[in-house]
Order: sequence, then structure tokens, then C-alpha cells
Amino acid sequence: MEDTEDKMQQSELAVVEERNRMCDEFASITSTDNAVAQGYLAENDWDIERAVHSFFEADVETIPCDISPELDSNKKSNMKCGSEPLVCIDLTEEEPASGSSSTVESGGSKVQTEPEDNSRFSVLTWNIDGLDITNPTERARGICSYIALYSPDVVFLQEVVPPYLSYLKKRAVSYTIVEGNEDCYFTAVMLKKSRVKLLKTEIIPFPSTSMMRNLLTVQASFCGIELHLMTSHLESTKNHSGERINQLKTVLTKIKEAPDTSTVIFGGDTNLRDQEVAKIGGLPSNVCDIWEYLGKPEHCRYTWDTKTNHNLQVNYVSRMRFDRVFFRASKGGGQIIPQNMDLIGLEKLDCGKFPSDHWGIYCDFKVVL
Repeated sequence: MEDTEDKMQQSELAVVEERNRMCDEFASITSTDNAVAQGYLAENDWDIERAVHSFFEADVETIPCDISPELDSNKKSNMKCGSEPLVCIDLTEEEPASGSSSTVESGGSKVQTEPEDNSRFSVLTWNIDGLDITNPTERARGICSYIALYSPDVVFLQEVVPPYLSYLKKRAVSYTIVEGNEDCYFTAVMLKKSRVKLLKTEIIPFPSTSMMRNLLTVQASFCGIELHLMTSHLESTKNHSGERINQLKTVLTKIKEAPDTSTVIFGGDTNLRDQEVAKIGGLPSNVCDIWEYLGKPEHCRYTWDTKTNHNLQVNYVSRMRFDRVFFRASKGGGQIIPQNMDLIGLEKLDCGKFPSDHWGIYCDFKVVL
């Protein structure tokens, strides 16, 4: 009898301990306190994912996405979170029509912005580490700030979580957002409405993944140029090399299957090691790794760099080029030609962390119509 009572007490203590942990996690994600956490969790049957989603749906203002860095013509990263704004851009503002100029508010006065340039095209790919529950508000704001600062035509995101997606859809109304899933974590593609027209989407599953990974593809057009845009988060860790290589083969097959009239751009967190690419004989002759195409710029060599990025607080140094952009030119018609590449997200936020444990990759292309 005493053994049964002891087991019951231990079970009850385990439930209390687990719920306390969930309250702490909820409070950390939402920047609230345990009282708020307990209320939302209780209302959602102690399902933390539902509770967090409910919180952000109810009060999306909890995570502000207004930005205030100075804009410069080279779009270099000169952000300092919380600095006095020179030009304020709200992601809820609609983008101007292609080729037209517009004004934005700055301290009560209007500032003229530059007209959009159809001779240039830009892509940002970034694993935004939505699974990290530390300082989510500040880091989410940092991600949004970079998107607004660089204003890329296409954004590939990995490790998106439902709360991030929820407020992105409310704030980034100048972008069409396509997600690769709805639960847990997933990829997403963002298309600037004034520049890129969405035509079709498809999610290609990876049948043997153990990490819920897939390939998200988007067919679109830009200035009459057909685009096949693809993003994925390939299987993680060294032990899953075989599955990762199989997923890479699927990506390359889909690139090959895209019509010759389309320009294909893939961007994502590939987790690839160079020897894994070599193991399958390298990339096809008509597909290039943009970093290699541009002469292997040293400042873009490492996108995962625990020597510089201490978000994970690990006691080892790992410097890898996990994040990559592949490109296949179209045959005939307008051309999009890679010009340069930069890493973004390199400055710490006021909370002392970087926006993500990965650097983002910003690619600029020249357009020849």
C-alpha cells in the first residue's frame, strides 16, 4: 500500500515538475511571467505549442518588427538594435510599385526612398533558429530588421516556428509568404509582392527523414523571367550523412527537372560537408554553388561559426559552410547573373545575442532582360 502511495506521489511530483518547466519555457518564449504562462497553458490543456500560438495570435504586438537602422546604398550591416532611427520602415507598409519611388515617415517628416531597380535582383537565405527559446522577442525583431534593411526580393527561411510565422504574416504584408509546413518547425519562402509574382508551390517530402525535413519549391516570375525557387533544411549532424546525401540528390533532381526556360535558385541550411558533395561526383555541370562561382570569398566562407557566434554557448569551435546557395541559369530569355555575396546577422543585439546561431547569406544578382 505504501509503495502505491509513494508511486502516486512521485507521479504527481513529476507532473508538477513538468508543468513548472513548461511555464518557464512559455515565459521565456513570450517574455512574460509564470502567472501568464500558467493561464495560457491551462486554457490549452497544457499543450505548449498551442498555448504559445494562442498568445501570439491574441497579442501579436508582443513582438515588434519596426526597424530603425540607417539605410545605405551598399546595404551593409550597420545595425545597432535600439539606436536612434534615421529612417523608420514598418514591415506593414506596402511596397511601392516596381520602378516607382515612395516616401516613409521619419520623426514626423517624410523621407524619399529610391525607386526599385529592375536591373538588380536579390535573395536572402537564413536559418533563423526559431527553436532557440532564449531572447525570442529581441532575436525575432532582429530578423525582421535585417529583412527590412536589405529588402530582398526573395527570402528563404529555415527553422521557422508557428509564432514567427504568425507575426511575419501580420507584419510583412509587403511579402507573399509560403510555408513548408504548419507544425513544430519548418521552412518558408517570402516573395516581395511588388517584384515577384507567385505562380505555384509544391512540397516534396523526404521519405526517410527523421527530422521532419522536406523540399519547398515555388514557381514565380520576375520581370518576365521564369523562376524556380527552392529551399530546404537538410538532415542535421554528422551521423545523418547518408540521409543528407539522399536529400541533396532529391534537390539536384528537382533542379534538373525544372524547365530549361527557368532560372533555378536554391538556398538553405544544407548541413553539407564538402566531402559529401564530392561523394556524389560534385554538382551537375550546369549547377553552380554561388560561393564557389564568385571565387570563394573568404568573408563568406563560414556560415556556422561557434568561434564568433556564441549563441549556443558551446565549449568547442566549429566553423562550417552549412548554408549554401545553388544556381542554374536558364537557356535563353532574360538572365539573372550572380554578382556578389555577403553574410548578415553579424552584430549582436542589445540582449547580447545574435539574431541566430547561423549567419544569413545575402546574394545580389544582375538582371539582363
